[in-house]
Amino acid sequence: MQEPEEKKIALELLETEQAYVNRLHLLDQVFYTELMKEAKTGKTVPEEVVKMIFSNISSIYQFHAEFFLPELQKRMEDWHHNPRIGDVIQKLAPFLKMYGEYVKNFDKAVELITAWSEKSPPFQELIADIQKRKVCANLTLQHHMLEPVQRIPRYELLLKDYVRKLPPQSPDRGDAEKALEMIFMVAKHSNAAIAEMERLQNLWVVYQRLGLEDDIVDPSNELIKEGPIQKISTRSNSTSEKYLFLFNNMLLYCVPKVIQVGAEFQVHLRMDVGGMKVRELKDAEFPHTFLVSGKQRTLELQAR
Repeated sequence: MQEPEEKKIALELLETEQAYVNRLHLLDQVFYTELMKEAKTGKTVPEEVVKMIFSNISSIYQFHAEFFLPELQKRMEDWHHNPRIGDVIQKLAPFLKMYGEYVKNFDKAVELITAWSEKSPPFQELIADIQKRKVCANLTLQHHMLEPVQRIPRYELLLKDYVRKLPPQSPDRGDAEKALEMIFMVAKHSNAAIAEMERLQNLWVVYQRLGLEDDIVDPSNELIKEGPIQKISTRSNSTSEKYLFLFNNMLLYCVPKVIQVGAEFQVHLRMDVGGMKVRELKDAEFPHTFLVSGKQRTLELQAR
């Protein structure tokens, strides 16, 4: 007799989970433990750096090795009497929020490995030594570290497939659908963490270009658009190159600095978005012009 499709997928989940736990064991019990041991001798890198690289990998490893994998194994051994995995995955889903921290830290961890490999030859040698072992399968530490980042999307795909293959009257339908919804929410949570981190990084770069003026630096701001613009001077009937940054709450009217040491721009005017008006002008001599008027003053600008 052929195995039902949903059982094949449940077995694939179990097999990939076993392989995944081995990978987590390698990260936590081999790389992290050995690098930490060396760091304590003070010869390779500071202990803090090792902790920052591996984030909360120990909690993730323990959860999968001591709880989720054994639960899944028990269930698959008993599949004949109890053909379902939806309830087991429902227990797993809330704990997957732990991944938010790991995923958010991932880019920084990879940067730290690169930077300290250049700074500390013994650190680089130890990593290279571990990577030569059979258990590493010729893959780098960074490659192994990517696995937890990819695990939640993998659960989502497998579970989607499982739900699709379930017979309509399967006793697992309700639980499996609820589990899939929970996994989907966790994936969204982890994506939101990455998006927020990227937003803050991009914002910080913009603030540096503006010379870190303290009344402008605010982590809650959102950059909407930026770009060069021409300022029209009605007196001399000429234009000069300026630069605009539009945030959710303010418009910064800037002058590009000639000597770019430190900041790239000097903020000439800050306009609050509240009460700001924009009006297009029909000017034959200067096409694409518009007026921006705020409480502070009015600018006549020309776009490309």
